[in-house]
Amino acid sequence: MISLKLTHTKEFMRHLLLSDTFDHFLFIEGKIVTFNTFTIDGYMQKNFFDAAEDLPQYSSWSDIREYCFSIIKGKRTPLSFQFIFCLSPKNIARLIEQNQLDFQPESVQGLYLNLKYEGASLSCVTGTSLHIFTMDKSLEHVWDKNVQKFFIQKKIAFEPEI
Repeated sequence: MISLKLTHTKEFMRHLLLSDTFDHFLFIEGKIVTFNTFTIDGYMQKNFFDAAEDLPQYSSWSDIREYCFSIIKGKRTPLSFQFIFCLSPKNIARLIEQNQLDFQPESVQGLYLNLKYEGASLSCVTGTSLHIFTMDKSLEHVWDKNVQKFFIQKKIAFEPEI
């Protein structure tokens, strides 16, 4: 787990809300505080859809992004927001394979990005959750490094928080 301070808020918000930068992540939950508090659960309500459809457990950010943008946009900056994203199971399996880690994809509950804005401060905290107990931190370290590489590749400015 690492905490990164996102140093250029306006540029990051463009990536978050106006581009597809985070669209491949699953959306676990979010909370936006403006004139009201808006809480969004990313869990897919499968009863809403036809039974024949094969649906993921959570919505993708691409499905939720425009709705969140409609709440946030305007003349006033939100008081705060928090979004929790998760890497998809397919991408978790790919990460494990590419880094030759001694983990089974099904033993990983999730690899998370916790994005939090409060006042003028914007941060990202990584997280790893497993279905098993292990002292092996290799997956956590690889995830932390990959998030930093992802931000560098997308030109998202950050600095480590201590």
